[in-house]
Amino acid sequence: MHSSLELKREVEAIQIPSGDSITLPLGMKVIITQSLGGTYTVATDFGLARVQAKDADALGIDEDASKKEEASTSSNIPGEISDLEGQVWNQLKNVYDPEIPVNIVDLGLVYDCTVTTDEAGKHKATVKMTLTAPGCGMGPTIAADAQSRIMTIEEMDDAAVELVWDPAWNQGMISVEGKMKLGMI
Repeated sequence: MHSSLELKREVEAIQIPSGDSITLPLGMKVIITQSLGGTYTVATDFGLARVQAKDADALGIDEDASKKEEASTSSNIPGEISDLEGQVWNQLKNVYDPEIPVNIVDLGLVYDCTVTTDEAGKHKATVKMTLTAPGCGMGPTIAADAQSRIMTIEEMDDAAVELVWDPAWNQGMISVEGKMKLGMI
C-alpha cells in the first residue's frame, strides 16, 4: 500500500488535519497511506491529504473496483434496532477518520442513531457523533461523509449528523473489533 505514484491529473483534496481544501497538481508524487471507506489518505510533500473515491482515477485507481463495503459486525452497534437503523449503522461503518484505520462506529465516535418516520411516511436518520479530539479540522468532512453514506440508503429521505462533545471521547469507547485492529488487545 505504501508505494509511490504520480498523480494522473490535478485533483482536489482535503488537507489533514486542518480540513482545508487544496489542489494537488498533475504529476505530483504521493504515497497512499490508507484506503478505507472509499477514500484515500495520501502523503505529499505538504503533509497528508484526503482524496475522495470519485477522484480515484487521479491516483490511477478504478473507482468501481475500490468500492468494497465492510461487512463485519461491531460490538458498538445496539442490539435492539430496526432494520432501517441497522442499514444506517452499516453505512456508518464505511466512514473513517483519515488518520486512523478503524471506522467511526468501531472507534466509538457514534453516540446515537435513530430513524424517525413522519406522517407522510418519510424516513429521517439522526446521528450524534463526536471526534477523537474537539479541535480536529476534519470533523465537518467526516460528518458530511457520514451523511452522504446514510443518503445512499434507498428508503432514506433525509439525514442529519450532529457533532457533539459530551461525553468526551476516550479509548474505552473503541469496540472490541476496533481494539483488535489497532493491536490494543
